[in-house]
Amino acid sequence: MKIRKVVIPVAGLGTRLLPATKAQPKEMLPIVDKPIIQYIVEQAVAAGITDVILVTGATKRAIEDHFDRNEYLEDYLQKAGKTRARQQIKELAELANFIFIRQKGPYGNGTPVLNAKSVVGNEPFAVVWGDDIWSCPKKPHLRQLIEVFNKYGDPVITVKETDDAGTEKYGIIEGVEVEKDVYQVKTIMEKPGPKKTKSRLGSHGGYIFTPDIFDALKDTPLGKNNELWLVDAIARLLKKRPIYAKMIDGTLHDPGSKLGWLKANVEFGLKDKEIKEEFKYFLKNKI
Repeated sequence: MKIRKVVIPVAGLGTRLLPATKAQPKEMLPIVDKPIIQYIVEQAVAAGITDVILVTGATKRAIEDHFDRNEYLEDYLQKAGKTRARQQIKELAELANFIFIRQKGPYGNGTPVLNAKSVVGNEPFAVVWGDDIWSCPKKPHLRQLIEVFNKYGDPVITVKETDDAGTEKYGIIEGVEVEKDVYQVKTIMEKPGPKKTKSRLGSHGGYIFTPDIFDALKDTPLGKNNELWLVDAIARLLKKRPIYAKMIDGTLHDPGSKLGWLKANVEFGLKDKEIKEEFKYFLKNKI
């Protein structure tokens, strides 16, 4: 069955970027001239996604407004002769079918996925985080996952090589390589630390799930910090069916942290056709 839907949790408080995120969603912070969440949605659409399910919270109305029509602004831009800007904001609402769900339930990254059950229905779907931006030169991040799913018919996890410190920040998978950059998962652990695993394959956000992940989430007890962890549900599902992992050909940006946000602005600024030469000159002289 074709992967049509993506679930994007965006209800987090963005505490790593306070005070900037006190009254503004971290997902709406700009990378050059587009908010973080727009890059993520555009990349999902480029991979063939048609339905974007955003699991939001009480302080995230700006995200809904961003992907809605603003006919007053469009009219103003038209009269001002700013036709390119008008077209850009008009196309935002036409990128995909947007569905917004308010997050309900215990803390933890498994809750927003479970919240989307009634909208996803009985079909496979994708999950990406609201502060992970991929730069992939050949194929979009999700397209790489979808191709693995289409071949094996089982859930797929994004992985990237990490280091000892990464074992304390990411879920770590241990598995057997079944083809180049594709692994059949044997175990998955949430932030095990370097002493509990020899693997350095870190789960960096991005999944293709089958609908049975919802039953796994419902049956998963609250874990660390009394939160519902997606990794715990994946480990439960792994006891019932094969799960695969795909090493992504691309670069992951983490604009959800202060340094990551600054790095992403530099990376994308150097690619922007309008400013890249002047920006490059500025950086050279500044450094």
